[in-house]
Amino acid sequence: MITVHHLADSRSQRVLWLLEELGLPYEVKRYERDPKTMLAPPELRAIHPLGKSPVVDDGDIRAAETGAIVDYLLDIHGQGRLKPAPGTAEARRFTYWLHYAEGSAMTPLLLKLVFSQLPKRAPGLMKPVVNAIAAKAQSGFVDPQLKSHVDYWDAELGKSEWFAGDAFTAADIMMSFPVEAGATRAFRREDKPRLAAFLDRIHARPAYQRALERGGPYAYG
Repeated sequence: MITVHHLADSRSQRVLWLLEELGLPYEVKRYERDPKTMLAPPELRAIHPLGKSPVVDDGDIRAAETGAIVDYLLDIHGQGRLKPAPGTAEARRFTYWLHYAEGSAMTPLLLKLVFSQLPKRAPGLMKPVVNAIAAKAQSGFVDPQLKSHVDYWDAELGKSEWFAGDAFTAADIMMSFPVEAGATRAFRREDKPRLAAFLDRIHARPAYQRALERGGPYAYG
């Protein structure tokens, strides 16, 4: 039985979704964030030294990092599903988006989250200064970077219905988090109809809905 060490409101939700798409039996060991710091609980350090999620146990195999977990599950349990045929143009796009999702895409999204939270956590007398610094960092660097990425996603979905081509793949599962987070931090759905349509398509998938039932309520904040 596959066990997913799942942190509430984290990117590990994608692993549950992939397992549902593959129809694999699994159990969820759920961890809650500290309500004040929003950090993972110390119990996760017993599973992985960094105390991060997702982590997957499959027999005596333990896999961490979402992209690596996706690679592992498709390689061992996928039977050729949810990825293009090797050597094709779609396969090259698949590999690119699989790694881009946790590489280039997440950096500006994380910076946006950090700078938006800084003023809220600053001591009272420091709030005006911290707010000014955070606002300058966002307007001068983070927001322009995010716009470039969002425009890029939107343009790519103008080439095909899904990120790796005309068929839904695990690359779309990986890209779901950046696009979901982008919709709360970087763009309005009405301004990016192709990205909005992508979100509507993934939300309508039964496996996506089953994963939410298993993983619990989810906020992209």
